[in-house]
Amino acid sequence: MVSLLSLWLPIALSAVIVFLASSIIHMALGYHANDFQTLAKEDEIMAALRPFEIPPGDYSLPHASSMAAMKDPAFKAKMDAGPVATMTVGPKGQYAMGSAMLLWFVYSLVVGVFAAYLTGHALAPGAQYLEVFRFVGTTAFLGYALALLQFSIWYRRRWSTTLLSVFDGLIYALLTAGTFGWLWPK
Repeated sequence: MVSLLSLWLPIALSAVIVFLASSIIHMALGYHANDFQTLAKEDEIMAALRPFEIPPGDYSLPHASSMAAMKDPAFKAKMDAGPVATMTVGPKGQYAMGSAMLLWFVYSLVVGVFAAYLTGHALAPGAQYLEVFRFVGTTAFLGYALALLQFSIWYRRRWSTTLLSVFDGLIYALLTAGTFGWLWPK
């Protein structure tokens, strides 16, 4: 067994490496440029919604409050008439990129902590690089990628967008695994 405290360096360094890799992916590579589409008549749609002062949150249109309500003919008519949407409304003003980046870094630390915890219980000091890589990589992939599939399954997010994010998660998992394999205690 390897203690969690003895793995502080690979935890921290893997979070830094993942943070840098995600910055390169999102700012330089550009393959996420089409994750979201622009609505035709965006200005008109925004102007039409503005008077409702929708508070920040997650919404579905139309919305049924229960399974029974989903069977109601009026609800079914709304679904058939459309539009059918799942949307997240954010607060007014500029996007707080700094706080989002901080939260992303903390999240990367958390993934590293879980990878360290599981691998530290499974392997001893001096474990082979590929053993460490396998345990950490699997754990990190679970943390970075698998839960994303739910958004396409339940909320109709485009599969192409989800699969690109899962691919990113694979990259982050491989970088995390490589860092731990490199810095695993002897």
